[in-house]
Amino acid sequence: MNKNLMDSFGRRIDYLRLSVTDRCDLRCTYCIPRGFKGFEEPGNWLTFDEIERLVFVFAGLGVNKVRLTGGEPLLRRGLPRLAARLSNIDGINDLSLSTNGTQLARHAASLRKAGVARINVSLDSLDRSRFQRIAGRDALPHILEGLQEAKAARFELVKINMVAMRGVNDDEIENMVMFCMEHGFTLRLIEAMPMGDTGRSARYLDLQPVRRRLQARFGLVDGVMPGGGPARYLQTTDGQFKVGFITPISQHFCATCNRVRLAVDGTLHLCLGQEHQHRLQPLLRGGATDIELEQAVRSAIVAKPERHDFRNRPQKIVRFMSSLGG
Repeated sequence: MNKNLMDSFGRRIDYLRLSVTDRCDLRCTYCIPRGFKGFEEPGNWLTFDEIERLVFVFAGLGVNKVRLTGGEPLLRRGLPRLAARLSNIDGINDLSLSTNGTQLARHAASLRKAGVARINVSLDSLDRSRFQRIAGRDALPHILEGLQEAKAARFELVKINMVAMRGVNDDEIENMVMFCMEHGFTLRLIEAMPMGDTGRSARYLDLQPVRRRLQARFGLVDGVMPGGGPARYLQTTDGQFKVGFITPISQHFCATCNRVRLAVDGTLHLCLGQEHQHRLQPLLRGGATDIELEQAVRSAIVAKPERHDFRNRPQKIVRFMSSLGG
């Protein structure tokens, strides 16, 4: 069997972002509206057995990287057990996790033991009151504790994801750089994406001037990060610190997109900025064979669009980022 899962634009798809829940214990201003109740019913969530089976199918098609996401994935009970099952699938050689960090302190060690190699922690401010305004909850101390536990657990890499917003937290970017330098974290600055009403109301900040500013202030040079995804990196001359820039609006990276996203209900989303999707849950629960699942995945990948429409049609995407894990 050909293990290269290729879309119609010649891109090899080898990365699956896997949402295990759409629930979250924060209400970040650019993500979930305060008071939102329209979450997926737990009965529609893929079970761990179904998730393991689908990841096995994807691995057979050449996908070797899996990232567990949410909502907040650590709200899914027993997640370290799922991580251990996925890390044992032949062909999966990179298992990672994206988290808001609120639950990380009590799970870091078990996640590392289960085979999670890398984690990304969302952190938009180091100021406690400002963090609460952005996230809707006074959770910064819990996140900082979680980061210390992550250091103790010796993950291969800990990344801090900061959504940089004009007039909201852009004055903290240099402080975040120094915080990450001090603790050995990689920083990634992210442009807010216009997903749903919350995303469109976020105060977009073009990161190109920010990149030039940081390069000058900290003496950074062009860098690379193996498996670094869509970020373009700068680093210190000794290579000890890296900062990445994820710029879907000012400098999109669609031509090298290698990923698809599986929502908690088994819907395969092919692009954050388009509505192309394929429902796999009916096949899973309708007695489909692995070969039929493989054929469904291949057919879906052919429909992956060339690029998003965030700049030209920002009103197009009505779903929230939390529904499929970013």
